[in-house]
Amino acid sequence: MSNLSIFKKIGAVAVSTVLATSMLSACGSSSASSTASGITIFNSKMEIQDQMQKMAKAYTKSTGVKVQVYYSSDTVAAHLATKYASGDPYTISMVDAKDIYSLAKEHAVDLSKESWVSKTDQAISIDGKTYGFPVSVEARGLIYNATAIEKITGKTFDPKDYSTLTKFKELLKELKAGGMTTPTGVLKEDWSLAAHYLPQVYEEQTDPSAFITKLHDGKVDLNKNAKFTSLMNTFDVLKANNYAASSAVSADREVTEQKLAEGQIAFMFGGNWDWSVINQYKYSKNMGIMPVPQNTSDGSNEKLVGGGSKYFMIDSSDHTSDTQRKEAKAFLNWIVDTKAGQSFIVDDCSMVSPFSNNKLAVSDPLSASVKEYADAKKLIPNYNHLPDDHYTILGADFQKYLAGQENRSDLASSIESYWKTAKVSTVSE
Repeated sequence: MSNLSIFKKIGAVAVSTVLATSMLSACGSSSASSTASGITIFNSKMEIQDQMQKMAKAYTKSTGVKVQVYYSSDTVAAHLATKYASGDPYTISMVDAKDIYSLAKEHAVDLSKESWVSKTDQAISIDGKTYGFPVSVEARGLIYNATAIEKITGKTFDPKDYSTLTKFKELLKELKAGGMTTPTGVLKEDWSLAAHYLPQVYEEQTDPSAFITKLHDGKVDLNKNAKFTSLMNTFDVLKANNYAASSAVSADREVTEQKLAEGQIAFMFGGNWDWSVINQYKYSKNMGIMPVPQNTSDGSNEKLVGGGSKYFMIDSSDHTSDTQRKEAKAFLNWIVDTKAGQSFIVDDCSMVSPFSNNKLAVSDPLSASVKEYADAKKLIPNYNHLPDDHYTILGADFQKYLAGQENRSDLASSIESYWKTAKVSTVSE
């Protein structure tokens, strides 16, 4: 998910071609010798590329194992497909959860016996075998600027007091009366609308996979679905109070996040990855993420949605030697069990560690919120099997809804029609 947002934020990055070319010449396309050593890492999280490269140099210096880090602005699946096709896979690849499900059984090593498996509940297993090493925890909800809220209300802001839509609407009314005429911002990006907000409709169902199957079979009437209604009711409130309501689909993301950072608006739906944008401005340190307010009694309005957001998998092909696989496993253990590895995740990369033995405090307030909810077991799991075209196709429909060009029933019909022809994935974990 964050990967999508970063791609949109940075645009095309021309690093991949140079790096891929150099790697091809360095590694060739034949099978690795049994004694080949040194590991290559594909990084798909652009905002930590500098940190990854610095870490690689330090790791090589301290262990003697050569580590090279590569990045590509292509989609993960497309980039790795070219590497597999050329017989030139990375030793370790950082992928999204859905890529583990689609690639791991054919291309990844079974890591079930590694000691770190017992220290996290975010690893990904398929058919009883663990393939995905979780790199970080990310979550989404409603980002708030408490400083801006308290400046108007004159009292300490506790997000737990506004878990229902009724209470949230009362707060917005108070903020507007106090001079903040448009208290919310709504990102118009397709990935925000249809890869982050809309999936929450699926993720809050009692059995998300069964619900998707029913959508695929044409057995769901979204207009009569309680979760769709509840989340769309909240979205309508955010939309009605949007500072850019009259030009919602042309609002610039950076402008929206600057307004939130500096307190011109109080709320925006997003995730802890948004800190990389917010911290570019004169931000308030009294910020955080709260669950999406909803008039519900099932507890979903007390939880963020999230979990492991990036995963490492180790190549299982003949193009990687047993020595390299041993070195790759040692690298993963270094991340989990050493002070240097733990600090790399939390201090250098500002990420929330998914491992229980990493007690380091995260520095940015959004990630601090995510860690608080994760530690309290208050995360609704991501649905990790969305088709690749889900956010582009339904994002365009959601943008029409945001712009007032179609109503809720139209959007519901578009979603139902999409799923009737979409490829549905089912995986045994």
